[in-house]
Order: sequence, then C-alpha cells, then structure tokens
Amino acid sequence: MKNSVLQTSFYLLLILIISNFFPTNAETCRPSGHIIGRKPPPGQCMENSDSLCCIPHKLYSTYKCSPPVSANTNATLTINSFQKGGDGGDPSKCDNQYHSDDSPVVALSTGWYKNGERCRNFIKIHANGRSIKAMVVDECDSSMGCDKDHEYLPPCQNNLVVASKAVWEGLGIPVTKWGETPITWTDA
Repeated sequence: MKNSVLQTSFYLLLILIISNFFPTNAETCRPSGHIIGRKPPPGQCMENSDSLCCIPHKLYSTYKCSPPVSANTNATLTINSFQKGGDGGDPSKCDNQYHSDDSPVVALSTGWYKNGERCRNFIKIHANGRSIKAMVVDECDSSMGCDKDHEYLPPCQNNLVVASKAVWEGLGIPVTKWGETPITWTDA
C-alpha cells in the first residue's frame, strides 16, 4: 500500500514537472505586461457604442500575442464603425482609409493582426449557423491603451474580431443582440 502511494505521488509529480516545461496551446499566450488606468482629461474619452473609458487605478493586462489560429479559432466578435466620423475614430491602420459600414471589414487583436501581415487579406467568420468573408483592415490594439492615442480606452482583449455592421448582418444576428458574441474564424 505504501509503495503504491509513493509510486502514484511520483507519477503526479512527474506530470506536474513536465506540464511546466511543455505548455499547452491555452498557455501559449500570456500577458506581456500591465498598464494602470488613468482618468482621461475632461472630454477626451470617446465613450460610445459599448466602449468604456479606462477606470482610474485599475490594472489592465496587455498582450502582444493571441491564441493560435486553427481551422476553427475561437474568438469574440464585437462591433465597430470603420466609417469617417464613426466610433472607430482614425482611418484603418492597413491602408489609412475609412471603410463603409456596409462593407464586411474587421480589425483583429494585436497577435492575430501580426504586424500587418493579415492586412487586406480575408478571414472567414462562422456564427449563428452562417459564414461570411471579411477583409482585415485594422488592428485592435491589445498591447497598449488608456492613453490619448487609444482614446483613453482599455487595451483590447487578445481574442477579438472587431467587425463592421455588414459582418453582423451577414451572419444573420438580430440587431438586438449586436455587441458581443462568440464566433470561430480562420484565414480564408
């Protein structure tokens, strides 16, 4: 009996040691740092849509990576306007242009954006029993935030696909449910 307990303990310890040396896919993207929320100057935070300004003194994780891309990459779909005067603010990072909300376009979290390598490429998004192709035009910065350049908004999560209304419509998601929904995606 004592020998069996020792043997079981040895195997559990061995598994624990090995798992620390060989991380799983879920562990391959850890925070790259943290930033502390600052109170934006009066009138400087563009709080609109479902965006919330940084909370003073709150600790936000930053990421330079995103989960690995597969044939069915899990992500969260959010909504944004890519038009001039829309809630996206600046022109898209890929081409310094604005894009109609009637065009299926997206911004990807920093790791998936890959320093612009996916710019002007298409991804295929699956949700609600439907699929749609959308062009990557921008980055949702998960490495920085809570400053003037990021309109005093927190860093993006590392698993976001931020889409125009055309994507939401193409997926047949009712307007009353727009904002945030789980999806899968892959390069098209």
